[in-house]
Amino acid sequence: MNLVKKLLKDTPEGWSTNSLERKSYYAFFIGQNAIYALVTSYLTTYFMLIGVDLTKATGIMLAIKVWDAVNDCIFGVVFDAVKFKSGKKYLPWLRVSLVLIVVTTVLMFAAPFNSSSTTKLIWFAISYLIWDTVYTLCDVPIYGIITSMTKNISERNSMMAYKSIWGGAGGTVTSVVVPVLISEKVGSTYLVAAVAVAIIAFVTMLPSCLTLQERYTPPKEEENFSVSKMFVYLFKNKYLLIFYIGFFFYSSVNIIGALNMWVSFYLFNDSLFSLVVGAFSAVPSVVLSIVTPKILKKIDKMVLFKWCTLGIIVSSVVMWAIGYKSIIAFAVLSVIRSIPMSIFGCVLFMFTPDCAEYGKFKTGIDAKGITFAIQTFMCKLTGAVSGSVSLLWMGLEYTGWISVPAKNFEELQALNIQQSPHALNVLWFVYVMVPAIGYVFSLLTWMLYKLNDKDVQVMADCNAGKITRAEAEKMLSRKY
Repeated sequence: MNLVKKLLKDTPEGWSTNSLERKSYYAFFIGQNAIYALVTSYLTTYFMLIGVDLTKATGIMLAIKVWDAVNDCIFGVVFDAVKFKSGKKYLPWLRVSLVLIVVTTVLMFAAPFNSSSTTKLIWFAISYLIWDTVYTLCDVPIYGIITSMTKNISERNSMMAYKSIWGGAGGTVTSVVVPVLISEKVGSTYLVAAVAVAIIAFVTMLPSCLTLQERYTPPKEEENFSVSKMFVYLFKNKYLLIFYIGFFFYSSVNIIGALNMWVSFYLFNDSLFSLVVGAFSAVPSVVLSIVTPKILKKIDKMVLFKWCTLGIIVSSVVMWAIGYKSIIAFAVLSVIRSIPMSIFGCVLFMFTPDCAEYGKFKTGIDAKGITFAIQTFMCKLTGAVSGSVSLLWMGLEYTGWISVPAKNFEELQALNIQQSPHALNVLWFVYVMVPAIGYVFSLLTWMLYKLNDKDVQVMADCNAGKITRAEAEKMLSRKY
């Protein structure tokens, strides 16, 4: 009880949330990111090991995205239209999705190994389709609820930055647990790894369902929506579209996680090498994640975001040019590249709440469900595309990649498969330069993003009724 009282008191002046509530919010992202990292970073490796047709697996991933486009849009409209008796907008969805996301994640990695390739593909198609739908149920509410928890933009920026630190811890948990369990050193299975990650996710996501508070619920008359209003909202919220077009360019070819273990195993002769490099990179990453909220008090987040994107591009080009023959050079450059990547990751999803405030200010429609559904859709779409790019590359005849079924890297090592120098060079280029090219196109797109922190705070105050529309217009730095 004394600990709870202390946590409740630890709140900066002018903030709406209490410390216990914020920590519960951050903890949710440990579990969610652990699951997301499992699916986006290791599903490709899982398919390549269990022996399925990689071309067909690629087709299934992309085909499911057609449904994803439909279900995210449907859920966005449903989310904004459904009214729970409790008067809550976000918490009921979080509670419904908690168990479902854990169970469906395990199912994806439970395909019977000794069955035919067709059976495995059918299993994957069904389980991935269900997981994809359920993920929307947890992702939209957890990002949207921050707009209901507080209207203070500084508080939001701080919370979004710290949730990235905790979320990064979740991704780190997965990047440690999974490689170790399936490595040639341990020899366990992906199913065991998935269960371990799922348990961690459930424990860390549960507190949010019990402690988060919705303080700013929009009036009922503002929650009447139609499809036509949604289209009006989407087309008028240009900064939401600009940001996520840029997001698509970088994220759809961000295949570093998907190929990490293959690069480690074939280029550096140990599937756990990426784990060692990741450990070195974690130190500057943690430090920068902690100081990012303080940096954002002095620098507009989009300005910082663009500079970090440029830093990632430059460091990636240098890494590719030096090559993979020197382990030390690769490790040093990986640590250097982790610096802009860490800040980039902290700031990345801070823009969606801003776009939600801009959307309401511009259109008068409080469509946070649609706003955050777009974020969820783009994350899942680009995750599937990046995974598909990896699988497609592995299946190309030009690459000359030799693929054989194995339960883990222990079996793969025993098979002693030797890839050609050409295949290894292509792997290196795809691993380093394809993501860098994506960042280039993203940076060019984000140059069109003109929304800044000070103006967003004015819009949020107007949306909350603290100031009038006329007062807000006078306070804005430019006409929107």
